[in-house]
Amino acid sequence: MDRSMDVQVARVYDDPAGHDGVRVLVDRLWPRGMSKEKAALDEWCKQVAPSTSLRKWYGHDPGRFAEFRRRYAAELQDDEQAAAALAHLVRLAADRTLILLTASREVAISEATVLAYLIRDTIDEAPSGNGDGRASG
Repeated sequence: MDRSMDVQVARVYDDPAGHDGVRVLVDRLWPRGMSKEKAALDEWCKQVAPSTSLRKWYGHDPGRFAEFRRRYAAELQDDEQAAAALAHLVRLAADRTLILLTASREVAISEATVLAYLIRDTIDEAPSGNGDGRASG
C-alpha cells in the first residue's frame, strides 16, 4: 500500500465535511475570521511553520516557490523545534490520513504543500513492516 497518499493539503476555510482524517493547521498565524469551532482542528502545529522572515521574503510569489521550498526544508532540518514538529506530523501520517491545513489562497505553493512532500518522502523512505521502524533524531 502506498501510504504517502494519506497526506492531504486543504484550505482551513474549506468545509471540513468529506475530509476524514486528522486535521492539522500548519500556519504560524491563526486564520483571519476563523473560529476554533468552524476550523474543526485536531491540532495547531505552528512550530512547523516557516520563520516570519522566510514567510515575508517569500510572499507567496510563484517565482520564488522553488527557492522557498529549499530554504524551508533547510529551516525544518536546522531548527530543533521545527524538526520535532515535522517528526510528529510524520508519526501522525504513518497510520492515518493527515490533512495539512493552511489559510493560503494558493495551496499548491504553500508551506503545507512543501510539508506534504517532505512527509510523504519520509514515509516512503521508512522501512516497511510492522516493526519499530522509528527514525532517530
